[in-house]
Amino acid sequence: MTAQEISKLLRALADPVVAEHSQRYFKTGKGEYGEGDRFLGIRVPVLRAQVKQCGAVALEDVQRLLMSAFHEERLFALLLLVRKFAIGNADERTAIYSLYVKNILRINNWDLVDSSASHIVGAYLEHGDKKILYELARSNRVWDRRIAVMSTFHFIGSHQFDDAIKLAKLLLSDEEDLIHKAVGWMLREIGKRDIAVEKDFLRVHYKKMPRTMLRYAIEKLPERVRKKYLAGDV
Repeated sequence: MTAQEISKLLRALADPVVAEHSQRYFKTGKGEYGEGDRFLGIRVPVLRAQVKQCGAVALEDVQRLLMSAFHEERLFALLLLVRKFAIGNADERTAIYSLYVKNILRINNWDLVDSSASHIVGAYLEHGDKKILYELARSNRVWDRRIAVMSTFHFIGSHQFDDAIKLAKLLLSDEEDLIHKAVGWMLREIGKRDIAVEKDFLRVHYKKMPRTMLRYAIEKLPERVRKKYLAGDV
């Protein structure tokens, strides 16, 4: 399918009521993190179903979709890339990763990041040089920093925790709630696999962690333990 055919398909699925809700949910008002984003009004399960039914799509057409002003078209493009990456050979994966990085400015909301970063960036970098993650973590752009954090989800799944821990330390003083949530989430995921690693991090840093980051990190711990962390009494 071409980008034009996919755009036509998605517009046929548009729902103005859903679009209005999405505008509020994804904070598109002036001064909010999704300022200016536009929505067709298509729920994610519907988009995913269409991706599964979609035939072959050239990377050039995926890039055209990434350039869309409409959020759902950009999400559709990223879901296509995730699918193509999963079944691609080494050269195809390199091309997909390169396309992702070159178009990183089009990945500009938390759902776009969370549905793609670990599956593409994390998977591609698992056995390679992870320098770019630290560059992204130092970016002024919140979505770059979230991509860095969320990419480590793939490493965590393979019980490789070092980069997630290093990035968590680097971002302890980040001012954005969206980063606090992402870092806390990754710490929680580490704890599911190796509670000792998470507790070692918390022992040193929990008193200076942003409250949201701490709450996310300790969410799965026993209630009495959570209360002690929140009270600063561990």
